[in-house]
Amino acid sequence: MQNRILVINPNSTAAVTRGIDEAVNCLRFQGGPVIEVVDLPEGPPGIQTQGDVERVVPLLIQLVSRRDDVGAYVVACYSDPGVHVLREITPRPVLGIAEGAILTALTIGARFGAIAILRKSIPRHLRAVGGMGLSSRMAGERAIDLGVVELTNRERTMARMIEVGRELRDLDGADVIVMGCSGMASYRQPLEVALGIPVVEPTQAAVAWMIGRMRLPWPVPLD
Repeated sequence: MQNRILVINPNSTAAVTRGIDEAVNCLRFQGGPVIEVVDLPEGPPGIQTQGDVERVVPLLIQLVSRRDDVGAYVVACYSDPGVHVLREITPRPVLGIAEGAILTALTIGARFGAIAILRKSIPRHLRAVGGMGLSSRMAGERAIDLGVVELTNRERTMARMIEVGRELRDLDGADVIVMGCSGMASYRQPLEVALGIPVVEPTQAAVAWMIGRMRLPWPVPLD
């Protein structure tokens, strides 16, 4: 079924996959593409290091190679693992959630701030922003210092996200916030209310882009 978007959580944490699936519910509509959310059972619990990124790329290649029944792929990890190699092996559009979120944020505000899970993730993210040529539009990135699995602790996670979001807003000058992990999906609305500025949930942003790509295909429709 090519009227289907395959959203791939490249870790093995079921709670993250459920959160992603719930986050994209608002993009499911009658006549629209089916949005299927899957994970990688063989993947790490979270993508938290460059080693994790490298480890999941072969798994993503295997999955995309055997799932040619879909019209588009979204890699639901803020490190965008394997996106460029996946674009080489499939003619269908592939989008990473960091790319989708950042491009969306730039349509909302002048300078965006990103919330990372761990400080050691920030250099990896900054390299990607630099590669996109968008460093001048980035106000900053700060970490909540919680791992992917720890994000299920709602009270602690929400408190840290509000604290870091305020620092990005008040100290760094961000006028829009990007959530730097798909495991944060369920926190978007309360965080936006607490901060009083727009908050972009990256998987929602990427899937919304893909819906547009599928309805207005470029360069030519796939058979």
